[in-house]
Amino acid sequence: MVKKIKMRHFCCFIFLPVFYLLPLLVQAQELNFNVTIDASQIPDMQVPVINDMQSTIKNFLNNRNWTEDQFTPDERIKCNIVISLVSIPSQYSYVATAQVQCSRPVYGTTYETVLFNYFDKDFIFDLNPSQPLNFNENIFNSNLISMLSFYAYVILAMDYDSFGKLGGSKYIEKAFNIANVARDQQVGWISTSDPNNKGSLIANLNNQQFIPFREAWYNYHRKGMDTFIKDPVESRKVFFDMLKTIQTINKVNPYSILLRSFFMAKRDELINIFKASDTDTKTQVLAMLRELDPTNTEKYQQILKN
Repeated sequence: MVKKIKMRHFCCFIFLPVFYLLPLLVQAQELNFNVTIDASQIPDMQVPVINDMQSTIKNFLNNRNWTEDQFTPDERIKCNIVISLVSIPSQYSYVATAQVQCSRPVYGTTYETVLFNYFDKDFIFDLNPSQPLNFNENIFNSNLISMLSFYAYVILAMDYDSFGKLGGSKYIEKAFNIANVARDQQVGWISTSDPNNKGSLIANLNNQQFIPFREAWYNYHRKGMDTFIKDPVESRKVFFDMLKTIQTINKVNPYSILLRSFFMAKRDELINIFKASDTDTKTQVLAMLRELDPTNTEKYQQILKN
């Protein structure tokens, strides 16, 4: 099966003989991760060790089939992970943080909209270069394997949800299963212990109360972003409805990590979108954003500027 509605790639098609295309369709994986290891807090760490770590993680994420769909190389999801090493408590053991991001193209433009932007303060792992990273979603092999596969599936869920209504459900289930398997092994997986951790993130995505968010997420991208060039006025109505949906969910699940992650990903985009709207809309949007993302109230003031 070819990926969803085949809308990931919006460039012009180049017609090539089928025998040239088949190897690309068969071999290309879904994710295109850029991996950065920041060891600035550990000045005596050797460069070859950093490079090996970076290569191992990148190969695990990029050289694997995470879905049953076929992706051409230019359809791969652009992702970025910056792993900042904080300490090395023992050989091959690392305490770190990670910033994980991904984006997808907007139809008819060269613009990439950020889908996911999440900071993981509990990126704790072991990595022995002599041991391969073998993934089994039903077995806990290591915290590094669990975390990397977890983020792979969360990214797929956010991407698929942006192209088809609730299209990422199967990947939410997979990420939820990984979190459940890992919850007794390492910190960062139990949702009740920290409202901002990985466990809370996937608990939000898997919660029926957040279904309206996921449906509005689809509208935001397919009926808003992908049509913005053609009809910005109607598209802004879709973006406005997204904020109204978040406002409703926030009353039941105040300041949940999924909603806050939305604003981390979309904050600058929303400012640019509503800068050109009418005065009444600007006033309403600014009031909603002050309520939903209060720590960034000053930044949202830019919406009022012409």
